[in-house]
Amino acid sequence: MKVIRVLALFLAAGAPVALAQQAHVNLDWNPQKNTENLTPFGANVISPEVRDDRTVLFRVRAPEAQSVLLSGGPMLLAIGKGTKPVPFEKGADGVWTLTVGPLKPDMYIYKLTIDGVTVADPNNTYTGFADQPGYSQLIVHGDGPNYFDARNVPHGTVTRHIYHSGVTNGEREMYVYTPPGYNRSKKYPVLYLVGGSGELASTWALDGRANFILDNLLAEGKAIPMIIAMPNNQMIHRSHPKHTELTFKLFEAELRQHIIPLVEKNYSVVANRRGRALSGLSMGGRHTQFVGFESLDLFSSFGVLSAGDVDSEKSSAKFLNDPEVNRKVDYLFVGQGAHEATAGNRTEALHLALTKHNIKHEYYVGGDGAHDWGTWRHLLYYKFLPGLWRRK
Repeated sequence: MKVIRVLALFLAAGAPVALAQQAHVNLDWNPQKNTENLTPFGANVISPEVRDDRTVLFRVRAPEAQSVLLSGGPMLLAIGKGTKPVPFEKGADGVWTLTVGPLKPDMYIYKLTIDGVTVADPNNTYTGFADQPGYSQLIVHGDGPNYFDARNVPHGTVTRHIYHSGVTNGEREMYVYTPPGYNRSKKYPVLYLVGGSGELASTWALDGRANFILDNLLAEGKAIPMIIAMPNNQMIHRSHPKHTELTFKLFEAELRQHIIPLVEKNYSVVANRRGRALSGLSMGGRHTQFVGFESLDLFSSFGVLSAGDVDSEKSSAKFLNDPEVNRKVDYLFVGQGAHEATAGNRTEALHLALTKHNIKHEYYVGGDGAHDWGTWRHLLYYKFLPGLWRRK
């Protein structure tokens, strides 16, 4: 009993707990700030260490290594190194170090190349595992929670559904976000949000932070309450020689036979085309164009993120030449990152084709990213989600 009383007094006194440094105690907005000089669990050095001046120190203990490099497109872009990996320096204690920055507050993907082998940072507990072999996530904090962080606001719920697909003949998954205060006596519009090549159904929630982004938008009064369904849009192995030929028809079948019926059976939704939107990034953007544009009986709103088709005049001829398309489409967003916007690319080509045919749409280029999650989180928060369901 004495121990219990002491513990109770300790807790009642507001005893400090680890609030950052990869402790995984809270959903910290500054998890890689060195607060107590404690090594992350399972690691042998602190890495990465993000300072309040937004410089970042990477460490790797590898006494037998001959070379350690920082690699990864989003990271190299952020530090202005193009595509050339950046070397670490080896210390007498066998610890390799590299300091970069200052960087803008955001989340960045990076990897390490040790003696020619590309790996995730072995000391960083924040890792990703979706569209490529394991990678590490660098979270550079600002003066407070970012737009994609878990803030002290009402939060929605993300539910994982497992179902059997007759299209792929196997068990598949889908994540569904319901907004704070979800009430089955109300009808909610649904955004079907899909990923890029090789990604998992969970990636929009884990890397994309879609649920936190919408939580924050709703708390700010900048978006309309909606459900977000995040299905798996991988229909055939991405390296299959007939991927392009087969994937679009298979995804349409999956939408019609399984994805939409599952959502409309289990949730209180606006079960018609005016209550459905389809959006995706990269390959998911192409699914939006090649499946969504051809399925105006299902959807009335679309978001094409970092995608399109340089030959949209041919591939989307039916949509582009439909004289009633502006009446049928409530909202169409086409966007890409500032560092992937080059003349003649597929996203711009889609925008130009829509403009040529006088199809109403919002086109946006912005953010500090390229073809990466820095761009797609930015597009979701600053443009696409606030624009949905605004047509009166």
